[in-house]
Amino acid sequence: MKKLTVLIGLSLLLHGTVVQAQVSEEELQALRDQIQMLTKRLDQLEQQSVQSQPQAAPAPAAVDQEATAKVEQLDQEVETLGEQVAAMSWAERIRWEGDFRYRYENIDEEGKDGRNRSRIRARTHLEADLSPTLQVGIGLATGGDDPVSSNQTIGGGGSSKDIKLDLAYFNWNGIENTRITGGKFKNYLVRPGGKGLRWDGDWRPEGLGIVWDNGRFFAHGLGTWLEGDSRNGTEFAWVVQLRINLAIAETGNLKFGGGYSAFDIAGGTPLFGDPDDFFGNSFVIDPLTGDLVYLYDYRNLEAFAEYSFKLGGQSVALFGNYTVNTEADDNDTGYLIGAKYGSAKKRGQWDITYFYENLEADATVGLIADSDFGGGGTDAKGHVFSGTYAFHSNWNFKATYFINEIKLASGDPDDYDRLQLDLNFKFD
Repeated sequence: MKKLTVLIGLSLLLHGTVVQAQVSEEELQALRDQIQMLTKRLDQLEQQSVQSQPQAAPAPAAVDQEATAKVEQLDQEVETLGEQVAAMSWAERIRWEGDFRYRYENIDEEGKDGRNRSRIRARTHLEADLSPTLQVGIGLATGGDDPVSSNQTIGGGGSSKDIKLDLAYFNWNGIENTRITGGKFKNYLVRPGGKGLRWDGDWRPEGLGIVWDNGRFFAHGLGTWLEGDSRNGTEFAWVVQLRINLAIAETGNLKFGGGYSAFDIAGGTPLFGDPDDFFGNSFVIDPLTGDLVYLYDYRNLEAFAEYSFKLGGQSVALFGNYTVNTEADDNDTGYLIGAKYGSAKKRGQWDITYFYENLEADATVGLIADSDFGGGGTDAKGHVFSGTYAFHSNWNFKATYFINEIKLASGDPDDYDRLQLDLNFKFD
């Protein structure tokens, strides 16, 4: 009996290191203390039982039965604790989420034939707790190699669509208020109003990042590889952002801050896509190789702010973003201002959003700017209207209309209109 008890106790202690993701440290310590107490009482009872039995004569039957009953009772308590802990299975330490979007899209670009297409996007993401301070995640998504889009255009006679590795990362939060992440992970950089003046929401940085957040002050750091081979020492970029969170009155909240980033890519060929596609950024011919290369580095200062409050029982958000590339001679500025009314998070809820954006050719790295505004990249300005209605907390309809001008640096911009109708589904 004693051996069984010890084994169960040790098993529980081992399980304690596994299930900490589901219970608090206080609960785990209480279990450990209880196990220790029960084990100690068992030791005492067994010792008393032995001492009460002189070698010359057996102990009275009543004494032996009482000790045996107490041991069996304690043994049952330990077994019950073991069953409770074992019920916290390994599977419970895994979180699984995903989403699917069906989109109809109409694009009307001046000087080109109109385009109508249907597109799908499917993503799935799994994250597991390996310990209380360590998580590992992987994710898959439709689409090709585009770093800022997981859309897959429907067509090709019903052919199969590509699935790519979208996420592969670890998170470590062993320091208070701090998360360190590495691999290929979601873009956590500040995007006021959820809009991508500088960073597309689908962009997955590849490298190392750190987030420090004590509720009022935020600090984001990011080091990302743009190319895996750093022979020229120019394929690595880094970003730093600082933000303050302030409560205003009873329902208001103001978040504001700034940042600095360095993408030293001048003289390099395009990081993705065709050798002549710079996504709106300026380029020149390399006199030695004859290749088209980036004209500028992109060392950006940025400022951002978002103010949220209640109006007429609805949530309201006002947001803005500004950036300037200190390395460019001209066409170096970008800004965005907008507002959102409502919040389509639960059944029957809705929201409307408007923003105006002006993103000059060399204001930021075009490759990772918003892939929808102005057709993607930089060198565009204009209006965006959108509205969302929630049929369910996990199912909504969204309509977005872009009224943009593109090719601003040419001095003779073209009109660019885009309509998107989305059905969005998610599970978690």
